[in-house]
Amino acid sequence: MISDGLKKIIETFRKQGTMSFLEPATEEQISAFEKENGITFPEEYREWLSFSDGGELFLPAGVQFYGVAHKPLIDVNDDRRPDDSYVAVGGLCDGAPVLFKKGSRKFAVYYPEDGEIYDGFTYEDFYDFLDNLYDLLGMDGEDGGDDWDDDEDGDWDEDGEDDDDDKDER
Repeated sequence: MISDGLKKIIETFRKQGTMSFLEPATEEQISAFEKENGITFPEEYREWLSFSDGGELFLPAGVQFYGVAHKPLIDVNDDRRPDDSYVAVGGLCDGAPVLFKKGSRKFAVYYPEDGEIYDGFTYEDFYDFLDNLYDLLGMDGEDGGDDWDDDEDGDWDEDGEDDDDDKDER
């Protein structure tokens, strides 16, 4: 079942640009992938996979997410990560992988050419990553005024402006 929070995020994204959502992965497919690869996805990413097993947001200059049953598949040994404690679950249009840290809910964008994850590109969880996707892609203020951020942390407000200044530019 998809949470109201994720439904709101998806609804907002659908209004904003070209999106490609895939068929959902089943709970059995997600669990089998985790078991076969010795990982546990963060709860929020599991929920995303049960909505869309991969997909692309803000084509052509956006982000692609990988799946567990639909190609491109998540490669837990992807060499575009800083070390074995991360799993690449997607990538930005510039090739920078979107990662989650094993054993946590944290997400990050890694810049292999620089060999580091910058502080401004780390996120508390997958929803925080999605919540900051407009800034990450240089689309500040293009959320159409929708406020999907129900926890009142001040990120996106009704006028579509990002009130969270802690995401530094690279």
